[in-house]
Amino acid sequence: MTKQEFLSLCRESYGTVADYPFDEAFETAVLRHADTRKWYALVMTVSRRRLGLDSDERIDVVNLKLPTEMFGAFGAKDGVYPAYHMNKLHWISVALPDAPADLVAFLVGVSHAATARKASKRGK
Repeated sequence: MTKQEFLSLCRESYGTVADYPFDEAFETAVLRHADTRKWYALVMTVSRRRLGLDSDERIDVVNLKLPTEMFGAFGAKDGVYPAYHMNKLHWISVALPDAPADLVAFLVGVSHAATARKASKRGK
């Protein structure tokens, strides 16, 4: 999956348009949940070496938030790694060129749900 395909998936599935809150020359895209404005995806271009691989090839990766009980269910064979540049207890990095498109779609859905507004316990 390419970065543009990923951004299209988020726009079509969640109505989210990426924003670029960093320096104008910086290409990192942030996708925020509409209700909470919390980040559910961070798309950036990094060296494979940043994921612990032995290559300087630059690829697009997306960081996604997952519930802790899902950690360990995916691995490098799926294109999923401990998060680059984020809290590794809550985030993963997905190598977009390596991960199956259906897995990326599933994981972004989980991340989107994980950042949704929590139901209020009031009135129950």
